[in-house]
Amino acid sequence: MQASVTELPFNSFIGLQRAADPGKLLILPAGAQYLNHLGTVHASAQLALAEASSGEFLLRALGTNDGLVPVVRRLESKFRKPANGALTSSVSTPPAALDQLRSELETKGRAMITVVVEVHDEAGVHTLSAAVEWFITRIAGEPKAG
Repeated sequence: MQASVTELPFNSFIGLQRAADPGKLLILPAGAQYLNHLGTVHASAQLALAEASSGEFLLRALGTNDGLVPVVRRLESKFRKPANGALTSSVSTPPAALDQLRSELETKGRAMITVVVEVHDEAGVHTLSAAVEWFITRIAGEPKAG
């Protein structure tokens, strides 16, 4: 079982970290390697943070990824303001959506859920909103978590 999405090779490569602040999920640290031609944080870096944050949220909410295959089906985003410095993410998904996810995984062996992610820069500027839709299926023959 994976403890955090920060352990995935790509996320490790780009330097994603777990946030110490309980109101935040992940951090993309400040660095010149993340900048675009305007000197602000590149759109792709922000999207990588949003996608990873949605996965981290699901991993924490489900408690495991053992026996499950989660894949991103769709990602919709809106860039709000230019991002500067380190970025942090937070997630808002209703508890009822998680309850439905767990129920459908139990009864059907597959489910979809949309996780809403907000990204803020180190000055507190809201830079990105994203909705990440996940399709999750149980591996055939795997025991159900519980």
